[in-house]
Amino acid sequence: MTDTWLVTNLRAIRGRAYPRVIGSKRELSWLFFDITLPLLTVSAYAYIYKYIQAPDEFVGFVILGGAMTAFWLNILWMMASQLYWEKEIGNLQLYLIAPISRMSILAGMAVGGLFMTAIRASATMVIGVLLFGIVLSFAQPVMLILIFVVTMISLYGMGMMFASLYLLLGREAYHLSNLLTEPVYLASGLYFPVKALGFWAAAGASIIPITLGLDALRQLFYPGSGAEYGFLSVNTELAILAVLCVAFLWLSKYSLDYMEKLGKTTGRLTLRWQ
Repeated sequence: MTDTWLVTNLRAIRGRAYPRVIGSKRELSWLFFDITLPLLTVSAYAYIYKYIQAPDEFVGFVILGGAMTAFWLNILWMMASQLYWEKEIGNLQLYLIAPISRMSILAGMAVGGLFMTAIRASATMVIGVLLFGIVLSFAQPVMLILIFVVTMISLYGMGMMFASLYLLLGREAYHLSNLLTEPVYLASGLYFPVKALGFWAAAGASIIPITLGLDALRQLFYPGSGAEYGFLSVNTELAILAVLCVAFLWLSKYSLDYMEKLGKTTGRLTLRWQ
């Protein structure tokens, strides 16, 4: 019996997610370094805050930011660059002729990448909490889960959009990933409350989903003092993140269609070293 369109695309999603899910436990030494090395940066900021006798919440802010760093790096170096790498090794042609939606390819990459990164981010956060004796509040578990899910959907939607743009940029994609690494650490307030940048700078940085998502998580984990350092209210940030979800998913579909149309016009989409 012929599979329906939905079943075929669900299989494509599973097929693209599978290598990332299985790969997360294939080389355990990588897992060790992926957890340990981010802790060094987190520890450096944490000890700085301790030395200057900053409020205890700031150490918790750093640990949360360090955990979220893993997701941003996954977006840049795996999601965004993936289609370009697939072109270089000759797999992109197979994706384009397969009887599936191109979005299912990107969705599978996002699901697998999210699973793989969540393991590393969770381990970093748990070890950081135990190491520095951080106390987090779970008074609103439903809102915590909702904020995290919406943040991840919008963030990986941005990654899906970047995947098409990077493919169009070609070899410049590597330099763009470098460009978007450290500046985003600053703009999104990964190691400090983004409110400190000022309203307009923080508002501009809010186009990056991790900015508002992290700010909302900090307010929920620290319901007393977190709101004092928060940029906007949690409900407002949730509403903006929901809009970003729709916007980035639509933009990813649009950019993917544009990339395919441009490839058919120029005939250079699958050429290597472009």
